[in-house]
Amino acid sequence: MIAIIPLKDNIPSRRFPIVTVTIILLNALVFFYEQSLGPYVDQLIMTFGVTPAHIFEYSLTGQLILLTTAMFLHGGWMHFLGNMLYLWIFGDNVEDRLGRLRFLLFYLITGYIATIAHVFHDPTSTSPLIGASGAIAGVLGGYFILYPHARVLTLVPIFIFISIIHIPALVFLGLWFLLQVYYQTMSLEGGQTVAFLAHIAGFAAGAILVKVFQKYRY
Repeated sequence: MIAIIPLKDNIPSRRFPIVTVTIILLNALVFFYEQSLGPYVDQLIMTFGVTPAHIFEYSLTGQLILLTTAMFLHGGWMHFLGNMLYLWIFGDNVEDRLGRLRFLLFYLITGYIATIAHVFHDPTSTSPLIGASGAIAGVLGGYFILYPHARVLTLVPIFIFISIIHIPALVFLGLWFLLQVYYQTMSLEGGQTVAFLAHIAGFAAGAILVKVFQKYRY
């Protein structure tokens, strides 16, 4: 699997990104709690993740709770650290542009859309879906629209060599999205372990909805 790792962008925040930092801290607290459970973590994931085959057995309130709790669970260190890195780099600028409350709603709603897309894509799956990836994909979609001319300092592995280069955000995020489409296509042939469709749906939702959230004022 190809990995392009963002290190930072060149757009400074105008104010402290309190919502982005709070989401990261909540994810960290939940993840460290998961680590403390040892073999019992599977029960936590089955209880608070979204299992497509069973999600409609719950009331609408129960479904909403599971859609939310699933976004704060992760399957391992790489899953957790990768998600939080992307959120840290791209979330602060989207929060800057949308405002704190609107950014929080944007994050949650794009995450819900991503998860729902996965549920309808694979409604008989008994594997719980967890992780902030769908919501973070929404943030990436929003950043793609709001900051296309930003530049992202990126670690790019090329065979056995590693290069660190500046890549335009339009190219970086466009490549990220195309990789999700490619991995989704490959997963249909070889069995799916990562919900790439959720990433695709989250990104698309973020790109479409970000201007709505930017214009609407509370």
